[in-house]
Amino acid sequence: MTNESLAGRVALVTGASRGIGLATVEVLARQGCRVLAGVRQSSPELDGHFGELSKQYQTTVSAVHVDLTDSDKAANCAKELARTEGLQILINNAGIATGATFQMTAMKSFRDQFEVNFFATIAFTQVLLRRLTRTGNASVVNIGSTAGLNGDSGTAAYGASKAALMYVTKVMARELGSQGVRVNAVAPTVTSTEMSAQMTSESREALAKAGALQRPASPIEIAEMIAFLASDRASMVTGQVIRVDGGQRGR
Repeated sequence: MTNESLAGRVALVTGASRGIGLATVEVLARQGCRVLAGVRQSSPELDGHFGELSKQYQTTVSAVHVDLTDSDKAANCAKELARTEGLQILINNAGIATGATFQMTAMKSFRDQFEVNFFATIAFTQVLLRRLTRTGNASVVNIGSTAGLNGDSGTAAYGASKAALMYVTKVMARELGSQGVRVNAVAPTVTSTEMSAQMTSESREALAKAGALQRPASPIEIAEMIAFLASDRASMVTGQVIRVDGGQRGR
């Protein structure tokens, strides 16, 4: 059964090969979207999975090349994708993360994470907005992080890059609302993905227990919120940073 507010729409999801991105592709397909799954490199296994989703939900899920390793490559990828007729939904999920205490975080780590998580994402979005503003009734969802809100130890570079993206989300919403584009961000807590597996078990456990639910999120739980914000069910929601944090707000 499809959700009428998403059925037939065209969505682009970056970082779609795993984790939150892949879960988002699955949820959007289930709700009737035609999904462009942005990946740096496809594989037979991934193409096969997208084919199964297409068949199961009677839609089209296809891999497209998206390289956000730097802002120039990101803009070039976006120029090709901006030709997609009917594109109404952009999910900026791709990102990288490394952690260390502030004093031990190399400047290269700051630059690398800002390049992908902020600069390349912004360059990518600026180009695609040419299509989104023409299509109208469009939605951009940026994937932030509670690391950019809480000031958790060991997240100086990653959290700062996500904080910048979440700030720009609010600016974009203010500027683009009159052009029929809503812009929101989701700020997940630690989520059970390959990225979070890079953390020490002690750090993961501490972050999970900081929430009222005292557990990490699943990728599908984040994806469901992303799909909600992308849909007409959230037609009056823009400029928001929605925490999906299991109750960390009281920290």
